[in-house]
This record gives sequence, C-alpha cells and structure tokens, in this order.
Amino acid sequence: MQPAVIEPAVIERWHRLVERNDMAALDELLADDAVFQSPIVHTPQAGKAITAKYLMGAASILNNASFRYVNEWYGERSAVLEFEAVVDGIQVNGVDMIAWNDDERIVRFKVMVRPLKAIHLLHQKMAALLTAAAPTATGAAAP
Repeated sequence: MQPAVIEPAVIERWHRLVERNDMAALDELLADDAVFQSPIVHTPQAGKAITAKYLMGAASILNNASFRYVNEWYGERSAVLEFEAVVDGIQVNGVDMIAWNDDERIVRFKVMVRPLKAIHLLHQKMAALLTAAAPTATGAAAP
C-alpha cells in the first residue's frame, strides 16, 4: 500500500479560494512577481495584478456548478491540477500547473485546455470579459 500523499498548503488554500469563489484571497496567495500563462494569451502575463485579473476572469467563466478538479499531482514546489467543466454546453478539460516560492505564494500559474472547441469558446469569453473591464480614454470601464 502506498502512503497517502499530503496536499501542499498552497493547494489547500487554492481549493478553498475556488470552492468559496473568494477572489479577494488571491492577494494573499499570489507573489508580487507571479506570472500567468494560458492558451488564450500568447505571451506570459507578469505581475500580481495581471495574474489576478486573468484568474478572476477565468473563474467567472469556468467556476460554475459543473466545475471540478478530477486529479492532482504534486512536486516539491509545484502541482498539476486536472479540471473539468461544461461551459455553454461544451465540455472543457484542462490542467492548472501551479508553482510557488518559499513563502508559499504562487509564482507561476499555467493553464492548458482542450479540446480546440473549448479553447475557442474560452478565448471568445475572456476577450469579451477583458474588453468590458478595460478602461476607456475617460478612465471608465468600457461598455
């Protein structure tokens, strides 16, 4: 019999955040130099604020009644969390690859998604969400 694998504290905190949809908790969980990577954005997004923005956007789209983590793998300072969700009738399958520092703050959050139809859907929804939240020339959020 294999010994039980202990879930890292960072991942426990991440699961709590997702279960409670508590995006305010990102401030304590993300390192100042956090980097976000996804199949939707072609370049890494560096910094706590932009990482939080993308994670909040993704959560608003994916974190519905169908969302669940189905498997997890842990390294010394990293984890891979496989998830599933249904968005607009399309099955989304993906992984969150999370790395953290000595202070147990997330320094890298990489998302990979399949199938291609799901990537297109998420791209469309994230673009609409981020465009709506982007400031206009007057400083107000765009419609």
